[in-house]
Amino acid sequence: MPNARINPSILSADFANLASELERIHTADAVHVDVMDNHFVPNLTLGLPVVDALRKVSKLPIDVHLMIENADRWAPEYAQLGVDSVTFHAEASAAPIRLARELRSAGAKASMALRPATPIEPYLDMLGELDMVLLMTVEPGFGGQKFLDLVLPKIKRARAAIDGSGKPIALQVDGGISRDTILRAAEAGADVFVAGSAVYSAEEPSVEIDVLRNLALGGH
Repeated sequence: MPNARINPSILSADFANLASELERIHTADAVHVDVMDNHFVPNLTLGLPVVDALRKVSKLPIDVHLMIENADRWAPEYAQLGVDSVTFHAEASAAPIRLARELRSAGAKASMALRPATPIEPYLDMLGELDMVLLMTVEPGFGGQKFLDLVLPKIKRARAAIDGSGKPIALQVDGGISRDTILRAAEAGADVFVAGSAVYSAEEPSVEIDVLRNLALGGH
């Protein structure tokens, strides 16, 4: 593993004090912002105005993960806010190639997410349109779930395809990432790790981020 980036999810943060919660994760590589619409997933979180407010106060890059229906309509609006990366779900996009190009033209990195049961193979030909692939290691919608080891073979297949493409595409995993699971995900080929409850439940979130990054690198 030449690289391991930790993007803590603010889904586990104190929403009443988001600015100070960002300071607690200052050692992170980016902040992962989950947007849920209570339709694509059975939960409702924040939207465009809060993401825009976070962008204005965050010293870290903003990594937006859209768990919403009609991604083709809404994802470009998040990119236009000036965030670093926008992730849409393949299952929520009718035209993923066009959408990825729209995100890039708006100045954001284009990322596509897949639910645990969604295969990677139908999307391999469009890897060149993406800056990152996100493989969910839990069913999207709620934090604090148990890591699904059944996704590990898909992570390996995705890593092989990315390496074969020769393009600098990141492979992110999200769900149940902790001290107990991060090395398994890293060994399978992931290089960007979303950790929510594992980071924010720690006494010192900034220290926990360093611990997780070290573990992902094999403890070296």
